[in-house]
Amino acid sequence: MEKRKRRFGDRKDGRLLRSIDSFTKLAPFVMKTKNDANNSYSDTVEITEIDRFLKKKRTEGYPGMGMLHVFLASYVRVVSQKPGFNRFVAGQRIYARNVIEVIMIVKLAMSTKATETSIKVKLNPSDTITDIYHKINAEVDKIKANNEVTDTDDLAITLMKIPRLILKFLVFILNIFDYFGILPNMLVEASPFHGSLFVTDLGSIGIQPVAHHLYNFGNIPLFLAFGTKRRTFETQSDGTVAEKKYVDYTLTMDDRITDGFYFAQSVKYMKSFMRHPQQLDIPPETVAEDVD
Repeated sequence: MEKRKRRFGDRKDGRLLRSIDSFTKLAPFVMKTKNDANNSYSDTVEITEIDRFLKKKRTEGYPGMGMLHVFLASYVRVVSQKPGFNRFVAGQRIYARNVIEVIMIVKLAMSTKATETSIKVKLNPSDTITDIYHKINAEVDKIKANNEVTDTDDLAITLMKIPRLILKFLVFILNIFDYFGILPNMLVEASPFHGSLFVTDLGSIGIQPVAHHLYNFGNIPLFLAFGTKRRTFETQSDGTVAEKKYVDYTLTMDDRITDGFYFAQSVKYMKSFMRHPQQLDIPPETVAEDVD
């Protein structure tokens, strides 16, 4: 894909969308924050085929590949064909993000006393589930190599050394900088509040998904949470009873980035890949680009 030349009004992390309709452009002025525009969607996916696929991948030499990778690979595949799913709002304008950035929380140990950190993984629209697996592992390995400290942790430690009234004023200034797209790259790269998607695997701690809020600070437009596997017994068309396995998930979305029909089509498209995960092992034939 040919790289676009940066134009007046573009940001370092996104391209200003100029051709979208006036009503869509007006939405960020009416719904000023992401929490004004939160839409929470809940659904479930039957995982018989996913379990077979993941079992096969693990035997092929990808230990630890799980539902997280399936969700992320399905999301990336949707963005490759429906790039409006990767827009964001900043400074009351709507932008097409330049890259796909996924943020996730990493628990350093399964203990209430263990600390958490976040990682930010940069993905490409053409990535397969295997590519995503390797990129996530690479970021986790960085944490281990740096004694479990990330750039985000360093930034938080530095900020918390500032007296609270000064820190409150500093965050106010950072919000103004972010409004105009002039936050230093170092802060944007370290920030867990700037990216395409925040994802949390609540199944790893044995609970069902929550409908998580979006953060008003930063520009993340989507929050995905999925829970633990659950089993049910269902009557089949021939009268027999079969055991089925499901994973529930919630997706909280910034309603301002596109219309409801586009969201619905994107979510259904994402779910189609989870039903047939073998597709995630093959790169897309083409990658679509967002409007001007």
